[in-house]
Amino acid sequence: MTLAALMVAGSVLAACGNSNNGNAVNSSNNGSGGENTATNTAGNTGGETTAPSGDQVFRMNITSEPPTLDPSLMQDNVSGTIADGIFEGLTKTDKTGETVPGMAESWTVSEDSKTYTFKIRKDSKWSTGNPVTAHDFEYSWKRTLDPKAATPAPYAYQLHYIEGAKEYNTGKGSIDKVGVKALDDYTLEVKLKNPTSYFLSLVNFYTYYPVDKVAVEKDPKWAAEAASFSSNGPFKLSAWQHSASVEIVKNENYYGTADVKLDKVKFEMMGDSNTELSSYTTGALDWAGKPTGTIPAPQVDKFRKDKNPELQIENTASTYFYIFNQSKKPFNNVKVRKALSISIDRKLLVDKVVLGGQTPAFGFVPPTIKGQEKSFREETQQTYFEENVEEAKKLLAEGLKEEGMSAFPATTLIYNTSDSHAKIATAVTEMWKTNLGIDVKTEVQEWKVFLQNRTSLNYDISRAGWGADYNDAMTFLDLYITGSGNNDLGYKNPAYDKLIEDAYVTADQAERSKLLAQAEKMLMDESVVMPVYYDTAASLVKPYVKDTFITYNGNINYNYAYIAK
Repeated sequence: MTLAALMVAGSVLAACGNSNNGNAVNSSNNGSGGENTATNTAGNTGGETTAPSGDQVFRMNITSEPPTLDPSLMQDNVSGTIADGIFEGLTKTDKTGETVPGMAESWTVSEDSKTYTFKIRKDSKWSTGNPVTAHDFEYSWKRTLDPKAATPAPYAYQLHYIEGAKEYNTGKGSIDKVGVKALDDYTLEVKLKNPTSYFLSLVNFYTYYPVDKVAVEKDPKWAAEAASFSSNGPFKLSAWQHSASVEIVKNENYYGTADVKLDKVKFEMMGDSNTELSSYTTGALDWAGKPTGTIPAPQVDKFRKDKNPELQIENTASTYFYIFNQSKKPFNNVKVRKALSISIDRKLLVDKVVLGGQTPAFGFVPPTIKGQEKSFREETQQTYFEENVEEAKKLLAEGLKEEGMSAFPATTLIYNTSDSHAKIATAVTEMWKTNLGIDVKTEVQEWKVFLQNRTSLNYDISRAGWGADYNDAMTFLDLYITGSGNNDLGYKNPAYDKLIEDAYVTADQAERSKLLAQAEKMLMDESVVMPVYYDTAASLVKPYVKDTFITYNGNINYNYAYIAK
């Protein structure tokens, strides 16, 4: 595809395309493990310095209807962004991005680092007024692991660090052997299979959030409407106009409610990025863009060049990539997958189409994920492959022949509603047509439908993305173990599974890093995923919004925010 054609495609789609959140499928936790935050607001200058209304109301766009607000079933950024305000785990993230006590006021760790004993705050209550107890945590985690659940929890594997959890979750063990137990109302004992250095960060992830046992057992559909909802965070769900907006208000039962300055957070569902930008410009939104919205790429580029003080762009622990349904021919063939990957021009994409300061990706784990002493990316291979059109043509021909196919089959690339995704899909499919002589159709799908089709392997090629749940390479690499709830490409490799399992159990950090590096290399050598770029978070923030921050993985923390008067 020529540069001129790319620029034309970009300008047309920016004018008429729809927008969705443009983020990773999850990208949803605040569990930083330490070194995250890019604070935004105090340094903003220009524009109005006080909110027009003067109310303590923060307004942002989440683009689309959250698929669920049940922590057990969450797997996406939209749901997670709301959950971060209405739920709280054993730990939470402070203003500097450090992991600090949350529902647990304190904890002790055994000498072998495998047993954690958490003391739950006695002044913790659910929004319904019920006390938050250690029993709620035990109930919630075992509920997520339930192998007979009507809807399997996609993130259940994140609890497999716990002794007996994997066995129970896979139907090979007993619930009584799961290493989580309420010793009394306010003491929770957690036994891990192996020492896990980032466990205190992990329990701040939404899969580890508690649910109100009383509310859940009273109404199985408790999470579907505001009237029946129960949560334990700084805010509570006050209104849910499906496919239109969600509102959360200060939770008077939260133990730290005196420190919560906002009265309300309103999440709009605007599917078009131009509408979102217009709403921000006219004062209807206080925040536009990432993590759950989109600013039209040409506008981001213009704001960057104009040095607009309300624009913030931060590198994030997130990778944008494409996946192939490996249960279908010819995408089961590594040569075909590799041909598709090495035939595109990533630098041209980020420089002329995406326009948000992203970096071309030639690995899966982003550079912002820490390693032992440097970043994981610096300590391992920087690149695993090179783009080469002639080699791609050769591999495609060989791969199709191996599958007994005389021509590339009718193929569709799916993406969720977003003008950014549309532009990238148009550019990539044009590159495939120009460089490989194949036609790939594109199809936009509403967010919830898109997720369902991904999970059920009802696609050929799909856009994807992943943002870190905690600051460790494992959060990217255990996605594609056999049986993972997020393994939505049909990849099964016992050798890969063993590398991840060995990395889980080893206490030798140098050996662990080596195993994770080998796992990533296997993903790239087999073109299991097709990385496109390492992402950034581009946002517009009104100067009167204070003390929000973007976490290292590109999520927003608004729990400390306030509106300047």
